[in-house]
Amino acid sequence: MPFLGQDWRSPGWSWVKTEDGWKPFEFFGHDLRDNNKELDLDDGSQYENLSLVLYRERWIYVQKESTRERHGYCTLGEAFNRLDFSSAIQDVRRFNYVVKLLHLIAKSQLTSLSGAAQKNYFNVLEKIVRKVLEDHQNPRVIKALLQDLSSMLCILIREVGKSVLVGNINIWVSRLETILSWQQQLNNLQIPKQICNGMTLSDLPLHMQNNILYKFSDACDIINLGQATPTLHMLSEDRQLWKKLCQFHFAEKQFCRHLVLSEKGHVDWKLMFFTLQKHYPKKEQYGDTLHFCKHCSILFWKDRHLALFFKDSGHPCTANDPDSCLTPVSPQRFIDLFKF
Repeated sequence: MPFLGQDWRSPGWSWVKTEDGWKPFEFFGHDLRDNNKELDLDDGSQYENLSLVLYRERWIYVQKESTRERHGYCTLGEAFNRLDFSSAIQDVRRFNYVVKLLHLIAKSQLTSLSGAAQKNYFNVLEKIVRKVLEDHQNPRVIKALLQDLSSMLCILIREVGKSVLVGNINIWVSRLETILSWQQQLNNLQIPKQICNGMTLSDLPLHMQNNILYKFSDACDIINLGQATPTLHMLSEDRQLWKKLCQFHFAEKQFCRHLVLSEKGHVDWKLMFFTLQKHYPKKEQYGDTLHFCKHCSILFWKDRHLALFFKDSGHPCTANDPDSCLTPVSPQRFIDLFKF
């Protein structure tokens, strides 16, 4: 009897077992950036091989009920296994998106993951920690993720029996010990001082330094940069900068409810930002996100390399205009898609 894949129109896949679980067989194991050095793109005979290099299944049908064609439903753990987050964290445009998604799962959905999904989750987390320790980028967001995750694991282990844990309790204790070890490594992380003989940020004209600060959407980044030099500290305290930040993250009607005035009677936009942050969620901004096709009910990564070489939407779409059916999916929306 033939094996039917997730998409009933496809002939199915050949599967191989890897350290991250079962994955579809791939003809080439390297990324496009490695393979296109070996392929002559001007030679038409190579396009068939190129399609094999490029095509990887990075989508999943979001099924919430049984139909004549499909039986069962799709779970959060299955989606986490299928969407190749291990590769996504290597893309700087997707890194913060994946970290935020892992953070949300750690807070509320960790116990809903299957055993295979748990293993995949902690494998991805380990790769993220290793990446941060190697390139010294984004340690703050990873520390926050590990702090919440360790707190959640402490509660789950302490209340074992009251909550359902998939897997042996010793496995969870071992994971907690690993997380505590990662936290220690990140706390001891020393970012080496870069020796630069060329132009630095301080050498830029004042208006250019100011324009750079206006591009930031994270208040902590503004404060940290303001500690670098006296000039940047002065620019980071600018009222208009914090006003723009408030307007970016929050609505005007929210300002009226939590108006904060200074001693001179002016609006203290910096203090107001942190006040609003306590009551309302901040606007999320990512370089790239997962997309959901309303026509096909498929969740997928929109691969830029595929779009570059082929007219491909990134998933087997049957719509006349696939792009009109796509909507970006925030990390919280990703979680909500699998709440039945």
